[in-house]
Amino acid sequence: MKKQMSFVFGAIAMLGMSSAMAATNIGARAASSADLTGGPATRDTANVNYEKYQTRTTTRTYDVVEDSNLYYTAPSQRSAMYKQYDSARTPNTMRTVTTTRSETVRREARRKYYLAHPFFQPLKGKFGSVTDLSYATNSYDISLTPVEGFSLSDTDAKWNTDQIRIKEDFSYGITDKIAVIGMAQFDSSDYKFDWKNSPDDKMDDSGLNMYGIGAQWRFVDNEEWIATASAYFQHQKDIANSFILDLKGGYKVARSTIYGLLRGWYVDFDGSSYGNGVSGKTAGGYDTALFVAYKTDVNDAFYIEGGLGVFSVLDEDWTLNIEGVFGDYDWHNQASLKAAIGWQPNSWFALNLYAKAAIYDSADDKTLGFWWNGVEEGDIVTYGWQHAGNAKIDNYSETTIGIQAIFQF
Repeated sequence: MKKQMSFVFGAIAMLGMSSAMAATNIGARAASSADLTGGPATRDTANVNYEKYQTRTTTRTYDVVEDSNLYYTAPSQRSAMYKQYDSARTPNTMRTVTTTRSETVRREARRKYYLAHPFFQPLKGKFGSVTDLSYATNSYDISLTPVEGFSLSDTDAKWNTDQIRIKEDFSYGITDKIAVIGMAQFDSSDYKFDWKNSPDDKMDDSGLNMYGIGAQWRFVDNEEWIATASAYFQHQKDIANSFILDLKGGYKVARSTIYGLLRGWYVDFDGSSYGNGVSGKTAGGYDTALFVAYKTDVNDAFYIEGGLGVFSVLDEDWTLNIEGVFGDYDWHNQASLKAAIGWQPNSWFALNLYAKAAIYDSADDKTLGFWWNGVEEGDIVTYGWQHAGNAKIDNYSETTIGIQAIFQF
């Protein structure tokens, strides 16, 4: 006898695997997890997307030869995280009647540490705060093929997640080179199966769904090079515990820092599978759930990504950051591009506007499994996860836009 499922659900699905921190799109990786002997977990996760910054003023000594060229002669007490932005004011010097004499002068040069710089961390005894407000969307088309014995009222849909996130990273400098950080994220999400020939299934969800701690070590910082190593622990409510390692290295040239990055995640899932799911009532009023699984019979996963970026000072108060990342996220690969423009009017506050999008994803044309819990057959409902067929996905998309309010004090 065929088992008929009426798609009258409230969606409790997850944002697909977006990049973090970055912070990927966002850099965020997110998924649902489930033990296919029980019910699916249904909350969102996100990775670290933390910017590093600092500010100070320093005195430098220059030689002025014939009132024209400036020559750097004395290093600052602490090395710069990037090449100095100089407003290029002409120093006031007194010329003599001879042309063979050089005049040496001192001036105060403004060295500004830009708060949106990708290598920021607070110096000893200082605090840093990054409040990140972002909007993220993830979608893909689904074509379902049920196994023999199942009948579906509709087999074509578009999966969509819209999410508003507020994430706070708060850091403290133990020394000039070592800082600790705490993080938390509140998110509000709308999930939807947009069925081709049936009513949409929708649900919203909100809460404090992520928190974590970490440490940062800036182990190289001189006039040409800078490098940091960071390690984090994150807990995603009802999803997983994640352990993250982040390495960055940059070369300073003129007003820019050109850098490379490498990140890795070890993810320990609460359940034995992970993917996207919906839950709700059948036409007869019984509890039921459908789960599109990225992978099954898996308790953990490892993600890795690498990329290149450039941070440039456009003007005394304006910066530009462009970053490209390619990652292997267990069930799919993705390339993403991020751009950010920052405005910093003073030494302690900045705004950073950014956007991130996937420009390639191997998820297109993949065939995943889908699972059913709570199967209605007449007046009888069978509970327990059953493999119900295959789900082919296409047109995978991820996009994030956001703004960061950054402080140091």
